[in-house]
Amino acid sequence: MKRREFITLLGGAMASWPLAARAQQGGGMRRIGVLEPLAVDDPKALARVTAVAQGLQQVGWTAGRNVRIDYRWGAGDPDRIRRQAAELAALAPDAVLTSGTSTTEPMLRATREVPVVFVAVVDPVAAGYVDSLAHPGGNATGFTNFEYSMGAKWLELLKEIAPAVTRAAVIRDPDFSQGAGQFSAVQTAAPSLGIEARPMNVRDPGEIERAIAAFARSGNGGLIVTGSGLAGVHRHVLVSLAARHNLPAVYFERYFVTAGGLISYGTSVVEQHRLAAGYIDRILRGEKPADLPVQAPNKYELVVNLKAAKALGLEIPTTVLARVDEVIE
Repeated sequence: MKRREFITLLGGAMASWPLAARAQQGGGMRRIGVLEPLAVDDPKALARVTAVAQGLQQVGWTAGRNVRIDYRWGAGDPDRIRRQAAELAALAPDAVLTSGTSTTEPMLRATREVPVVFVAVVDPVAAGYVDSLAHPGGNATGFTNFEYSMGAKWLELLKEIAPAVTRAAVIRDPDFSQGAGQFSAVQTAAPSLGIEARPMNVRDPGEIERAIAAFARSGNGGLIVTGSGLAGVHRHVLVSLAARHNLPAVYFERYFVTAGGLISYGTSVVEQHRLAAGYIDRILRGEKPADLPVQAPNKYELVVNLKAAKALGLEIPTTVLARVDEVIE
């Protein structure tokens, strides 16, 4: 979908909300906040909010009829996300949906009263978002996208598809604990695979470009892009730099591979948005986040881009192809 069509779609929906609210005179109209780390015109953002709207509609909630949805878009800017989290908290909605640590942490700093349903958070217990996975205990619950041990699997996959790799730059968001946790898992697995792991921080395109260019000056390198909202915002930069510097890269979600990246292994954040609608429904009907257990993924998908592999001079092993869920040619 093009940028103009996307904004028109959102604009039309937003315009209908006040009219619907007046028509119902405040009776029965519920309010939901959605805080996304991506930009409003990012196609990935559209896929996510569409999944939420579809999930809500399936259980009886339609925007403009019986629910109002207030969207906020972070565009990868931490200061902007903090302001938007405060704005949503001030609206006192019935629930807020957040995506990833970059939006969940600011939202929970802004309120410990408004129910928060998060998706794509690695370790909500260690982060202090919930007391335990089975019994969250506070105002937040939701869906994890993987455990830190996934870092070892990404490194093993990198070595399997590019055996010559002896150095791996681990791209992470340094502002949140999950960035350090994911790097630690990779670093622990690295010696057994004969790989030296180095952390690489993600803040802005300029920093990313300088760091990857410096890393690529020595040979036998590869990249692991760990899960973060900033990596998602800068995915085209990361994919382009990996190709330019001839670096095989493993990503945490499919949309990097559809953007031209080599290979990904992880869960679908879009699907988690759809599932989150079910938890929002339960909260709107009176259940408390404290009583809704945090759910882990039950499916991971392996996606490979054969065109990207060919450009890197790599032949994907049959052992990998046998496990692939989707091949992009």
